[in-house]
Amino acid sequence: MNPYLADLNEFTFTRLARLLAGNRPPAELAPIDLSIGEPKHPTPTFIREALAQASAGLAHYPPTKGSDALRGAIATWLTRRFDLPSLDPATQVLPVLGSKEALYSFTQLVVDPRRPRPTVVMPNPLYMVYEGAATLCGARPYFVNRRPEGGHAWDEVPDSVWADTQLVIVCSPDNPTGDITPHATWQRLFELADRLGFVIVADECYSEIYFDESARPTGALQVAQELGRSDFRNLISTGSLSKRSNAPGLRSGYVAGDARWIAAFLKLRAFNGSAMSATVAAASIAAWNDEAHVIANREAYARKFRELTPRLSGLLGVTHPKAAFYWWARIPSAWGDDDEAFTRSLHEATGVTVIPGSYLSRTAANGINPGRGHVRIALVPEFDVCAEAVDRIAGFVTASGH
Repeated sequence: MNPYLADLNEFTFTRLARLLAGNRPPAELAPIDLSIGEPKHPTPTFIREALAQASAGLAHYPPTKGSDALRGAIATWLTRRFDLPSLDPATQVLPVLGSKEALYSFTQLVVDPRRPRPTVVMPNPLYMVYEGAATLCGARPYFVNRRPEGGHAWDEVPDSVWADTQLVIVCSPDNPTGDITPHATWQRLFELADRLGFVIVADECYSEIYFDESARPTGALQVAQELGRSDFRNLISTGSLSKRSNAPGLRSGYVAGDARWIAAFLKLRAFNGSAMSATVAAASIAAWNDEAHVIANREAYARKFRELTPRLSGLLGVTHPKAAFYWWARIPSAWGDDDEAFTRSLHEATGVTVIPGSYLSRTAANGINPGRGHVRIALVPEFDVCAEAVDRIAGFVTASGH
């Protein structure tokens, strides 16, 4: 057995299930789960129809590299979305089975456990796959805390850590806060990567959930291009159709960027059985080629945040995020920092499930867990369900005197 498996922390939702075990919410209240970032808006009909019409593709082994048509559709979308002059679909793009799979597999590709103190630097709070991927290949995760006022403390990473770093993972827009990585931060990370030789992965799975059509979140490839780094050296971006197109079950995404790393990743993928079926590819091509459904999806999220944020802003201090579909809420001061107790009591009283912020974070080198005292609330169901959940949360906080 892989000896690093014993070092793996328990998965977030396993901990949550144990926390809530034994709770008996009021039977008359339908449960509402706002803990998981799984889109609940309907998958567009045209994507489901494309999937059904391409069912003959199930009869064939798919190419690991993906079809020319799929890579072309992804490259065309990326160049249009991020204002890139060009992107070679043959050498700079690969389809993947969702960004989760890509993030895990690419970490295994990059990390060289034979080097002293292999290190993967990642944001904190974080998507737990970052930590798991690093741990299982023998690297140490180094957690970069989010500052209370927003943004991550990348400038506080010690030089001794940077010297051992092999991979940096950046999530932008950020899960759970919706923060967007600024241009200056990308530039600083690119300069460090050039000097020290580490690789950067930009997890951009929330790039299409934003609320101002005139101010789209910038992407890592876009900033690299603006800085004259048109070869995207040591930079890989990953995204998917899960959030953009409400198709999490399709398990369809991409990696794009440095052709050298794309070629190495393709070599790895020839062995790990992660090729996308022609059936899923056909539905994916249809999705990447259409923007109307993405715009409608953003407006549905925008309405929820626009109308529901005022109902909780005075109770949990929530604000309208810049992007993504979460509130990063500070629990009332009377609860102290006990986000577990708040989550458990809220569920017991209302049937609404959120997730403790401490479950999405780790205690960093400075002894601080930046998620403690917070909860993440995912506004993923339809509007009426979210509105009902917000009313229950507001009633709970008010009635409990907090």
